[in-house]
Amino acid sequence: MTTAERSRASALRPPVALAVFWIVAAAAAWVVSFLLYLEYIGQLTEQDPLITCAFSVVLTCGPNLLSPAGNLLGFTNSIIGVTLFLGPVFAGVSALAAPGGLRRWYWRVYGVFLLGGFALVHVFAWRSVFEFGSLCPWCMVVWLMTIPLFWFTAGWMLRDGVFGPPTTFGAVLFTWAPLITVVDYAAIAIAAQVRLDVLGSLF
Repeated sequence: MTTAERSRASALRPPVALAVFWIVAAAAAWVVSFLLYLEYIGQLTEQDPLITCAFSVVLTCGPNLLSPAGNLLGFTNSIIGVTLFLGPVFAGVSALAAPGGLRRWYWRVYGVFLLGGFALVHVFAWRSVFEFGSLCPWCMVVWLMTIPLFWFTAGWMLRDGVFGPPTTFGAVLFTWAPLITVVDYAAIAIAAQVRLDVLGSLF
């Protein structure tokens, strides 16, 4: 087998629908991250943001944005979102632009990248519910985008053998990713309702 043949054999390409989903979901999360940045600037300058995210005592961005957890690296996490959500957009465009697929190492790096984002989202959700006692609406939109990004991508990667031989578990995970995503959402929503009475704060 020639070098070119080995390269083609080690290349993988995600389904077109998945690549498009990466682009759409990440673009939506990028827009919301930018709105979070504007909200943060508004908090600092006492000016009204472009679109407010304060809907009730519980559903508001302020406590989260100004907390230490909202500024992990010494600046607002929204800047991290504005920067890193370009990653899935780039991955999706790369997948669509390379019919022959891309090398496994590329997808492995992307998978680890998404795993980190998935973990951070759940850490932020936990702290919002159990420490800050409030939910940031724009942050929740980021959660809504990041969670399915991870589950669908993890299913595809395990199914098609990005990290090793293709597995049946990966195929099952990819097939059931919509339900797993909903269960993930529900777990966060139930915890928030039980702890904070989110619905009660709106009426």
